[in-house]
Amino acid sequence: MQNSLVFIYRWARQWSRYGLIGSLAIVIAAQLVLGDIPLSLQLAIALVALLVGIPHGAIDHLITIPRTSQRKFVTYIVGYILMAILAGWAIATWNLLGFQIVVVMSALHFGFGDAAYRNEEREYLREDKYPFWVESVYAIPAGFLPVVLPLTDSRTLDALERIQPTLINWAGSNSNAIRSYALVAGVASILLLIVTRHYSHALDLSLLALLAVTAPPLVAFAIYFGFWHAIRHTARLVPKLDSAMKYVAEENPRRAIAAAVIPGLYAIAGTFVLAVALMVASPDKFSSSILWSTLVIIWALTVPHMATTARFDFAAFKK
Repeated sequence: MQNSLVFIYRWARQWSRYGLIGSLAIVIAAQLVLGDIPLSLQLAIALVALLVGIPHGAIDHLITIPRTSQRKFVTYIVGYILMAILAGWAIATWNLLGFQIVVVMSALHFGFGDAAYRNEEREYLREDKYPFWVESVYAIPAGFLPVVLPLTDSRTLDALERIQPTLINWAGSNSNAIRSYALVAGVASILLLIVTRHYSHALDLSLLALLAVTAPPLVAFAIYFGFWHAIRHTARLVPKLDSAMKYVAEENPRRAIAAAVIPGLYAIAGTFVLAVALMVASPDKFSSSILWSTLVIIWALTVPHMATTARFDFAAFKK
C-alpha cells in the first residue's frame, strides 16, 4: 500500500512538471510561428486549462464529512454552497475589491497547498518532513509567482479589458513594485533552497517563474492551475477517499488516481452550464464573457475549497 501512495505522489510531481514544460514548449513554438498569440486563442486555451483543473476541487464533500451522518453531510453541503454563492456575489458586485482579496487568498492557498503536498510525500516515503522554514520559503513564492507575475505583466491589460475592464487597475500604482517584490522573493528563495541543497524545491520554483514570465499572462495562470496545482492536489485526495484507497490496497495506483478524478468530472459540465446561465441572467455583471463568468465561479468555489483543505494543509506541517 505504501508503495502505491509513493508512486501516486511521485507521479503527480513528475506529470505536473511535464505538463508545465510541455505546455510552455507549445506556447513558445506558437509564439515563434505566429508572433503574438491572438487574444482570442489565448482566451480559448485558458478556458480549456481552467476547466481541466476544476474537478480537483469538486469532491470536497467526499473528503470532509462522513457519509454515515446524513444531517452533517447535508449541513456541510448547504453551508459550502451558501459560502460559494456569497463569495461569487461579492466578486461579481465588487469586482475590484473581490478580485484583490481572491488574489491574496489564492496565492496563499496554492503555495501552502503545494508545500503540504511535498510534506505528505515525505511522510509516505517514511522520511522526516521538511523543516517549517523550508516549506515557508518555498510556499510563499510557489503561490505568488504563478498568480502575481501574470497579473502584473504589461500584456495582462488587453486580456483584462476583454474579460472585465474594471480589473485593469487592480493594483493601482503599485503594480511594478508588487511585481518586483514577487521576483526578488522568488529569486532569493530559489538561491536559498539551492544553497541549503533543497534542489527539488528550487527546481519547482524555477519552472513556475519561467512559465510566469514567458507565457502570455492568462495562459500562464491557467496552465499552472490545470496542469500543476490540480494534478498535485488530486494526489492528495487519494489517501482521503475510501474508493481510491481500495485500489491502493490492491497495488493499483492508476485506478486509485482515476477514483479521485472521476467523481469531480461532473463539475466541468456544471461550471460551463452555470457560467452560461450567469451571462444570460445577469448580463450587466457578467457581460458576454464566458471566461469571466467561469473565473467568477472558480474564484467563488475557491473560498469554501480553501476552508475545507486548510486543515489538511496545517496537518501536513505537523511533525
